[in-house]
Formats: sequence, structure tokens, C-alpha cells
Amino acid sequence: MLTLSNLSPNKGARKQKKRLGRGPGSGHGKTAARGYNGAKSRSGSSIRPGFEGGQMPMQRRLPKVGFKNIFKKVFTIVSLTELNNVFDTGATVDKDALVAAGMIRSTGDLVKVLANGELVKKLTVKVDKVSGGAQKAIEEAGGSVVVD
Repeated sequence: MLTLSNLSPNKGARKQKKRLGRGPGSGHGKTAARGYNGAKSRSGSSIRPGFEGGQMPMQRRLPKVGFKNIFKKVFTIVSLTELNNVFDTGATVDKDALVAAGMIRSTGDLVKVLANGELVKKLTVKVDKVSGGAQKAIEEAGGSVVVD
């Protein structure tokens, strides 16, 4: 019967660790399986990650890819359909109103209105950018656009 007191791993499932530098009878005495010469035989030696024995390392063999523009401006996109669904006729759509409506995260975000869908309400839109089609649609609905 198998109980907690007589549990043991299968034969060969666990190996004893190699005991180094314990005399000639152990088979790993004297040089402790490090060999005679070279940096790896010395104490305190270590090879940095990615070192390939002097061969050109992988991170230098591969080409550099891409470019990260640190001056890039990322705009939060708002569509005409969203404005039509959220705001009432005659409303002023600015960053504060968009944050209150949950359409952008904060007033520090850059906002661009795109002409996705259609607008039937008269709105005054004050944002950072407006596409040409969106500006035309807002003005056709009787609204106005102010680009900050």
C-alpha cells in the first residue's frame, strides 16, 4: 500500500549533484572539472549573456529595425457618429466635455475629429485637429469648428 511514509521518486528520476574539488577519489578533484588553463578555470570568472565565444553575437548579426520618433504626436480619434450620439443640439464639444462623456481620458490628450458617419445636430467643436470631411459635415449641419 502506498502512503506518505513510503513515497519515493522513480529510479533515475533524481540525480545527486556533482561534488567538485573533493579529492582525487571523487573523479572531480584537483581542477574540479574546470580544466587547466583559460578564463573559465579561474575563480570569479563569468561569461556575459549573449557571448558566443568570440563569434559575432546574434544581436550584432541581426539588422537594426525601425525608428522611434520621440516627437510624434498621438491623437485620440473621435468620429462624427460618436458626437451625434453623445451630445445634444447646440452643445459645445471641447476637451472638458469629451472627458465628461468618457470619450477621451484627460484634457491633456490631443483630439482629432474624423468624418466617420454623419452628423445631424448643430455643434460647436473646439479640438486640436479636424479632418476636411468632418469640418465640412459639421458646418453643413449648422455647427462651427474652432481648431485650437
